[in-house]
Amino acid sequence: MYKLITIDVDDTLLNDDWKVTEATKESLKQAIEQGVTVTLATGRMYASAKQIAAQIDLNVPLITYQGSLVKNLLDGEVLYERSVPPAIARFLYEYAEKHNLHLQGYYDDKLVGLEDNDKIKEYSHMAKVPYIIEPVEEILTKPLTKLLFFEDPDVLDTHAEQLKQMIGQEVHITKSKPYFLEVLHKEGTKGDAVRFLAQHVGCDLSEVIAIGDSWNDHEMLEVAGLGVAMGNAVESLKQIANFITKTNNEDGVKYVIDRFILKQE
Repeated sequence: MYKLITIDVDDTLLNDDWKVTEATKESLKQAIEQGVTVTLATGRMYASAKQIAAQIDLNVPLITYQGSLVKNLLDGEVLYERSVPPAIARFLYEYAEKHNLHLQGYYDDKLVGLEDNDKIKEYSHMAKVPYIIEPVEEILTKPLTKLLFFEDPDVLDTHAEQLKQMIGQEVHITKSKPYFLEVLHKEGTKGDAVRFLAQHVGCDLSEVIAIGDSWNDHEMLEVAGLGVAMGNAVESLKQIANFITKTNNEDGVKYVIDRFILKQE
């Protein structure tokens, strides 16, 4: 019945040790052997996501940057791409400066910041990708795949509401973690990318399983035939899910594949 599985990475496929367990790898392998297309749908950069894909031997297009970039693993061909409108990007850098917020950008699959501070170093270490520092006017000449605010959750929640009121009709604003607020093209959601990829691989949306845990997974769970929330998912995602699986530390992804693909209880 199901032909495509799109899986979030952090706190979904990866456990709290940032690992894909051997048990989950085996279930993923068996699903692929049955002809199911298995891929990642992550807010991470492509450069970071492909490191995770290598752990589970994927060779299909990856959904990255929350859905703003779908790119082939084998040949690096870009299949789907959306960028933040330039006027919005300029507005956000001015907003960040006014409110003393850390804002980092992404272009050509590069992480770019305005200053070499602890936050960009922490993000770079977590994602296992390098970063560059450039002046804002140089950054604003580039097509930005995503912009990300990195601050304490309480600070971000306040600014998220303000930004949604100011520019929410023009872009997609979401959180991937409590301390990451991300701004993307209006058609740069995981839901948009899942729609595109389903058509690309030749399956109906009813034949898609989408698995996630956070606010940024909302759109893809809504469009998928089977939207699955992890046991550790935020409550708002559980409320729209068709099925709630085990947590990321209990092989929740494996549980879904075993039940709905391999037909094992």
